[in-house]
Amino acid sequence: MPGSIGVQMGNQLRWVNMSDEWKASAVGESDDKSWKLLEKTLLAGVQEQRRSRRWGIFFKSLTFIYLFAALALFAPLLDLQEGVKGGASHTALIEVRGMIADKEMASADNIVGSLRAAFEDSKTKGVILRINSPGGSPVQSGYIYDEIRRLRAEYPAIKLYAVITDLGASGAYYIASAADQIYADKASLVGSIGVTAAGFGFVGVMEKLGVDRRVYTAGEHKAFLDPFQPPRDDEARFWQGVLETTHRQFIDSVKQGRGDRLKSAEHPELFSGLVWSGEQALQLGLIDALGNASYVAREVIGEKELVDFTVKESPFDRFAKRLGASVAEDLVMWMGFQGPSLR
Repeated sequence: MPGSIGVQMGNQLRWVNMSDEWKASAVGESDDKSWKLLEKTLLAGVQEQRRSRRWGIFFKSLTFIYLFAALALFAPLLDLQEGVKGGASHTALIEVRGMIADKEMASADNIVGSLRAAFEDSKTKGVILRINSPGGSPVQSGYIYDEIRRLRAEYPAIKLYAVITDLGASGAYYIASAADQIYADKASLVGSIGVTAAGFGFVGVMEKLGVDRRVYTAGEHKAFLDPFQPPRDDEARFWQGVLETTHRQFIDSVKQGRGDRLKSAEHPELFSGLVWSGEQALQLGLIDALGNASYVAREVIGEKELVDFTVKESPFDRFAKRLGASVAEDLVMWMGFQGPSLR
């Protein structure tokens, strides 16, 4: 019935007239209830998604912790399996790969530990130091050089041969010069007997930006390597003297290791920092012959079986290193100052 609404009263249904205003109110209440119901439905869906997301994060974190713990538990076992050596006599192989620096795979701690294990093994017939490195820290290189010479004196029956693959430059050649003999490929890059220290200067940029550098020090030259201040002539001369002293130490070590095999008298540029091919290096006395690790093991040492004594990163170490790479430390070093480097 138009303009009326049925109302139940007891067992009878009666029709009641509605005013236009009351009808509008009834329709508004109905719409409001619909929106509230829709809002509740949407909120319930969002809350369900949030709960699902939280549980997903929880289970992913739990899986991550489980894998991390598993790596921590089984990494030592994997290292033990890698450390199992052959039963017969063998040629010990040690890799020197990448930058020679503290906390790197080619650090003095790692290389020295590998060398000691190789020389102390009663089945080692000879040792090959396989090198593919641009050099690095003069301190780390010096540690390895000194340990090679000490082990050679302690175990005179075991010869150590350096084999340069792609690159044996600067600090890497410093290490190689301590060996009984050095081998390389005809196209290998060998030499670079020099020292470098690099940094950046930001004085001009700061002037353009209108930025003042304020440094407070106790000691006249305490901030002499500050890249945000202009260099002074007296400090530049001092730093050049430090580099030349390190260079002289490098040259003395190479001469001690190579002896009369070096053709430095005829080629004074040998210590200038230049790098040569393996074929040229042979003529200069920087290496003794051309050949690779397999050749040296088979033809020179006489034991073709190679056993790797290189200290390896465990899966746990590799995983942890990827998580916590020290990018900030490297950035600070390169922006400000990088110490002397045999490169």
